[in-house]
Parts: sequence; structure tokens; C-alpha cells
Amino acid sequence: MMKVKSMTIKAAMPGLSYLEKKRKEIDRLLDSYLPPAYEKPEILHRAMRYSVLAGGKRIRPIMAMTAYESFGGVEPEIINPAACALEMIHTYSLIHDDLPCMDDDDLRRGQPTLHKKYDEATAVLAGDALHDLAFELLARSGSARAVAELAQAIGTQGMIGGQKADVDAEGKDISLEEIRYIHTHKTGALIRGCLRIGAILADIDPVSLEKLSLYGEKIGLAFQIIDDILDVEGDQDKLGKEVGSDCKNKKATYPGAVGLKQASIDANRLIDEAIEISREFDLNENHFEVIARFIGRRKS
Repeated sequence: MMKVKSMTIKAAMPGLSYLEKKRKEIDRLLDSYLPPAYEKPEILHRAMRYSVLAGGKRIRPIMAMTAYESFGGVEPEIINPAACALEMIHTYSLIHDDLPCMDDDDLRRGQPTLHKKYDEATAVLAGDALHDLAFELLARSGSARAVAELAQAIGTQGMIGGQKADVDAEGKDISLEEIRYIHTHKTGALIRGCLRIGAILADIDPVSLEKLSLYGEKIGLAFQIIDDILDVEGDQDKLGKEVGSDCKNKKATYPGAVGLKQASIDANRLIDEAIEISREFDLNENHFEVIARFIGRRKS
């Protein structure tokens, strides 16, 4: 059994103990769902575990769990594999995003990217295998609607479409509207999808689902704007990856279009709007507000 790399979420504000508790739970579950490193093909399984268990905030599976539990879901055997499936999808996207044909990054979560640790072929196959395992785990929920939701979130009208637009925009002077398109698809679509999948599995009512979707759209865009800001002025040790890679790769970024100050203002506004939406749910414990505030204040 591979030990999961610790990435503690420091309790710097009320509610972060909830995120830390969920992160530890998800780390344990991921370790149990991944194929053992000693099973054939050993190298591929070790590579999958290397990337998934390297640490991370686990914010996407936490979103799914929060949505499920907030709207009445009570069955761990349904939400646990589904939530872990979402982290595996996220990891697969990072593995492929780091490849030389994409961003050509050397570091991820403070350690060598998968294609540097192993090789490019292993990285491609490990990403593919995580994608496959994720859908297998999500299918355990018995919800075709949830499976379709994930497929749509990461397909050509979601994450993959956003990634393609991001690649095509390199080195070009594009509009803020086009940058928003990239961000809301490449990053925001999966974040929104995680919330919707958790809520769908809890059999949420249509009106609340629409509100939750809007909340997800706002924190999804804010997440990527903040990511762009951190790439300019973040701490590389905290980020676990090279600062300035967007500039190096001539990426289209939000601060590049509006400046750092306005980017920060816009991100804060989106977080505030998301919090206001979350308060409309009238929950005993509003963990959606905790998640939004965490995203707004993150340094990694």
C-alpha cells in the first residue's frame, strides 16, 4: 500500500476543519479504489498511484460529497466511489495537461510530473486508465444521469473543449470573452459537474439544482482566475509547480487581459456572489460557503 502524500488544509478560518476531515477521508478511499501496485501491469498501476496519491486539496470530490449530503444523501456506498471518480478524472486531466504536447511542465504537486518520473507513453496510458476507472466507479451509483453528467462536463462542450481552446489561443491576442470561455470550460465545467453529480445522486429538486449549478459556475471561474493570478505572483513552494509557466507558454490568462488588480476584484466578486447563492439553500451547516471562501483565499 502506497502512503498518501499529506497536504494539510490549514484551519485558518472557521469551517476548514470540515475540509481537512473530508480530504483525509477521500485520501483513504482513493488508496482503496486504485489498483494495487503489485498487480500487473505493475508499472502502469504504480504510475496511476504516483499521480493520484501525490496529494492535493481534493476540492472536487469534497464538492460532490457536500452536495450529496447537503441535499439529503445518506448512502456512502453511492457517493464515495462517485466522489473518488471525480478526483481520478481531475488527475487524468492534469497528467495529460503536463505532457510536452500540451504545457510541457516538469513539476506537479511538488514532485516530477508523471512523464518525467516515468515516460510519455506511461503517462498517456495512466491518464487513460484513470479515465476508465473513474467511469467504472461512477457507474456503481446506478445513475445513468450522473454518468452522462460527467461525460458532458469533460467532453467537447466542457473540459476537453476548453483545453483545445486554450491550446489554440497560445501566443494570440484574444478577447476577455474568449478567455472566459476557456476558463469556464477547461476548469469550471468539471467543478460545476462535481456539484451537480453529488446533488443528482441525492435526488435534488430541479430549482435547487439550477441554483447549485450557478454557484458552481461562479466558483469555477473564480478558481481559474485565482490560478492565473497565482501563476504570476504565487509561491512556487506552496504551489508545487513552476510559477510563470503561463507566460512561458504564452497562455491567454485573465490577468493578462484585465490586469492583476481587476482580476483579483473579479474573483472576489464571484466568490461573494456564490456565497449569496449558497445562503438561499437555508442549510443548518453551509459547507458551500466554506468551500467558496477556501477557493477565494487559496495560495496553492
